[in-house]
Amino acid sequence: MSDWPEGRNGGPDERYGRGSASPQPESARAMPHVRRRPAPPQSPPRIPPQPSQGHDGYGETPGYDSGYNTGQVYGGGQGGGQGGGGRRGGDSGYVQPRAAPDWGRRIKVGVLTLVVVVLAVSVGTYFWADGKLKREVDLSKVIDRPSEGDGTNYLVVGSDSREGMTAEDKKKLHTGSAEGKRTDSMMILHDGSSGPTLISLPRDSNVEIPSFKGSESGKMFEGTGRTTKLNAAYAEDGPELLVRTVEFNTGLRIDHYVEIGFGGFANIVDAIGGVEMDIPKAFKDKKSGADFQAGKQTLNGEQSLAFVRTRYAFAGSDLDRTKNQQKFLAALASQTATPSTILNPFKLYPTMGAGLDTLVVDKDMSLWSLGNMFFAMKGVTGGEGTSMNIPLTGQSVNGNLVWDKDKVKQLVEQLKNDEKVTVKGS
Repeated sequence: MSDWPEGRNGGPDERYGRGSASPQPESARAMPHVRRRPAPPQSPPRIPPQPSQGHDGYGETPGYDSGYNTGQVYGGGQGGGQGGGGRRGGDSGYVQPRAAPDWGRRIKVGVLTLVVVVLAVSVGTYFWADGKLKREVDLSKVIDRPSEGDGTNYLVVGSDSREGMTAEDKKKLHTGSAEGKRTDSMMILHDGSSGPTLISLPRDSNVEIPSFKGSESGKMFEGTGRTTKLNAAYAEDGPELLVRTVEFNTGLRIDHYVEIGFGGFANIVDAIGGVEMDIPKAFKDKKSGADFQAGKQTLNGEQSLAFVRTRYAFAGSDLDRTKNQQKFLAALASQTATPSTILNPFKLYPTMGAGLDTLVVDKDMSLWSLGNMFFAMKGVTGGEGTSMNIPLTGQSVNGNLVWDKDKVKQLVEQLKNDEKVTVKGS
């Protein structure tokens, strides 16, 4: 019985579905075998190197090409031809991934660059500042000098020089218009291992003018035993005779000389933004222009100059003035020699420019020595230092103050030996 529909099992001429007695299947008769040409051999695809063990990050065994694009670029040629994308990394056939930044090396290079810049700026600043110092005092002209002791002794002088000041400046600062210059204040600053000591020398001190060599003429002037005010020595032959007179009357060798005039003093104060002072009692002085209330206050350059020059408003006159000068200079140094000034170029350079232009120092003074002087001045009020007036007898000669020679000798011995000062001043 046939399942084919009627009429579908015809004779041999019917090609499909008509039945046949041939031993070959119909399909074989209907679709003869066709032999195809073999395909040309092809190069196997380039596969990037895979880990030798385990599975990759996607759970596939090494060597299996899942078709997932990992971001690597494959190419067939070495030259990076058109459309090929190029090939880097030798013959590996893929682009090497970019190495992670070497932060350790970058930090080292950055630190080294910063150090070089800081050193360059520091060296440049040093030579700039060093060139501004007026090294006009030649201590080699001072004769018959005392022996050296331990520590360093500075003679710090405030002069009434009006050099570089305009008429308006003189009026504003109440300096007057006197020609030449005189010493308004004189102090010995000793810097040693036992702490700094600041000793004021009243300008009205009665001292002997010794023999000396003229600073300009080179002529020898023999001593006659003549006594006069200390500031007269400066007026007669300048800083060299002043140093000679101080050394002769104290027996203490002066290592460095530092002088600043009215204008420079006021400019320094203004450059650092003023100096804070605690004034215990209100006072006024028409001659200096002082007009202060009691209490803490910040003094500008004009007020500071009036503060250190005032003497007629005090019962102790010049002695009280020297004490105020000590207090102010210590406060000035304390507020100048600070990181906020030294590390701030917008404050450091104006301060140095304002002060160095008006400083007169000895020929052997270096910036290093000058810096040590400021830090020693700062230490006077830091609990480790001493400030005092030179010991006086309480007597006077022609209205001049007389030194207590025995106490002065003891004081000088302690300074020479760099011992803690125990002598009390006036």
